[in-house]
Amino acid sequence: MNKKDILELRRRFKKETCTFTRLCGCYVDGERNRILKLGETFLNIEDEAFYKYLEIAKKVLSGALGNNLLELEFPLEEEASGGRQQFLNALRKSALKNEDLLERFYDLIIENFEFSGNYLILLFHDAYDVIKKTSDNMALDESEEVYEYLLCAICPVSLSKPGLGYLASENRFGARIRDWVVGAPESGFVFPAFTDRSADIHSVMTYHKNARVPHAELMEGALGCAAKRTATEQKQAFEAIVKKAVGGDEEVSREVFYEIQHGLSDMAGSQPEDADMQREPLRLTPQDIGEIMAEAEVPETAAARIEESYREEFQDEIPILDSLLDPKAAEAGSRRRQERDLVKKVASLERQLADSRMDEGDNDSVGASGAKTYDVILRVKPEKASQIKSQVIDGRKCLVIPMDENEHAAINGVNTAV
Repeated sequence: MNKKDILELRRRFKKETCTFTRLCGCYVDGERNRILKLGETFLNIEDEAFYKYLEIAKKVLSGALGNNLLELEFPLEEEASGGRQQFLNALRKSALKNEDLLERFYDLIIENFEFSGNYLILLFHDAYDVIKKTSDNMALDESEEVYEYLLCAICPVSLSKPGLGYLASENRFGARIRDWVVGAPESGFVFPAFTDRSADIHSVMTYHKNARVPHAELMEGALGCAAKRTATEQKQAFEAIVKKAVGGDEEVSREVFYEIQHGLSDMAGSQPEDADMQREPLRLTPQDIGEIMAEAEVPETAAARIEESYREEFQDEIPILDSLLDPKAAEAGSRRRQERDLVKKVASLERQLADSRMDEGDNDSVGASGAKTYDVILRVKPEKASQIKSQVIDGRKCLVIPMDENEHAAINGVNTAV
């Protein structure tokens, strides 16, 4: 699924365009005991709750692709009879009307979802009549297919905060009654994936609110797929590789990491614009990282360690450029490079100024230090040098420089009229 596919589904989660047929759910306590089950036709839900459920459904399709949203593929064994893909497909086709399948689904989630607290499992069924579109994205009245899918949201349920409130029945202020409140989804998924505006029964799109600690147990245990790392986890792993390669020195490792991030930012800036959001993402090979480090002048020993560790760490799945790019670190790297270049320029100018002063201080006499110095230094064009003559004028030794009408002279940088 790409951004366009996700946005197409999200835009439909409104009162006037929503086509959810049924909503089922199971409320689970911190000890994994079932407290309550629910099941009803979605369009019969009262408006206030209706909109809250839509907000929850939208959240499952929110966040960054590759970070909060991870698309997984089912292994072949899970697509065989008895596999979890086969089970989810049967649940989808039942339109959430088969109680035995629902019971099995709740058990599957409860057994494979690690959460310290109460939570609510919500399961939506939808049948979206996908309208054909022309090459210029104009919608036609003709139907392309009916995309039938399940959307699951697992939401924490916690007590509201204690506080004072107005008790209308007693006309006084007192301790507010604490309610159990359903929060935004902690995790969830959409099955099957909606790829190129069509159902892909071989894939499932998963949602993880906390990209730093995604629910790998849900990906593996409940869905039967190999877990993927989020972009946040990949960045953390890459930063750890850099730190280890330079010996654990915080300042040096930060400097190297920022330099590499600056190189990644330059690489991202050179990519063509993704106007239609269909471009294949660029994957960073160990050779790509090596080239970036060479350009950033990372010490060869550290660069070799980083490249080798990168190859081992990401051998199962090569990260895409967007996953490893940290905009803040790249900006810091850019600032540091500018500061370093400025220091070099200042040092170069200081050397030039020192050399210039040394030249200007030279004359024919020898000072106390033994160095020869000069009071007057002339810089002229080679063809002009032969015209300069020494002459005594009014008893003083002078240098005479003939000047034509179109010629100009400067003394200590000041233009002099002839």
